[in-house]
Amino acid sequence: MSEQEMGIYIFSGIQTTEDEEFGTVEIEGEERETFTIRYKDAAMVAAEVPMKIYNPNRQNLMMHQHAVAAIMSKNDTVIPISFGNVFKSKEDVKVLLENLYPQFEKLFPAIKGKIEVGLKVIGKKEWLEAKVNEHPEVGKMSASVKGKSEAAGYYERIQLGGIAQKLFADLQNEVKAEVFTPLEEAAEAAKANEPTGETMLLNAAFLIDRDSEELFDQKVNDAHEKWKDKVDFNYSGPWPAYNFVNIRLKVEES
Repeated sequence: MSEQEMGIYIFSGIQTTEDEEFGTVEIEGEERETFTIRYKDAAMVAAEVPMKIYNPNRQNLMMHQHAVAAIMSKNDTVIPISFGNVFKSKEDVKVLLENLYPQFEKLFPAIKGKIEVGLKVIGKKEWLEAKVNEHPEVGKMSASVKGKSEAAGYYERIQLGGIAQKLFADLQNEVKAEVFTPLEEAAEAAKANEPTGETMLLNAAFLIDRDSEELFDQKVNDAHEKWKDKVDFNYSGPWPAYNFVNIRLKVEES
């Protein structure tokens, strides 16, 4: 039986001039030591793993996330690398690092001491339905559609859907103005991403100083207090600056 080919899985880039270790990670049932591959004052945090494609299932994604969290707890300048990047050798990773170094050199001062936090604002179903039903045209149109066949009420349903979409867009703009904008002013950088669910009113990421995390958390709590009867807040982090660093690696086929 031939030995399994091994590769190098990379978790993140960091700024360091020392060889560092960040403990072990459990990858598909096997404990693997982490280590750094360095070039100048940059390094990739990596582990030796079987050379294969890793499925982005919950267990593997959590493994990657926990490893990055351990790195962030010991280093304040972390460049995120997306899940599942495995290279053939340490030499290949070092060549990659040398090629990326001009980008890293610019990124290090921009992200040093900073973390990303995420905020999703999700409208409560009862409140959203109440807002739609408040519209004067909705009641009339609903009554008009009621009792008609699907074909007969087709155009009324289209109009009803259009009214609901406009109202929802108005609510998204309201949340952006009252929640996102004040938090954006308190952050180093902010990004409003496309909402991912039917009831999501805001899907935002904020880059903040580690030292300001408690103050920023309080601003999020203040916003939640004002909106808690209407929406749910999903506040997450700290993360490395995924939304603010445009480095996404793909393993090249030989």
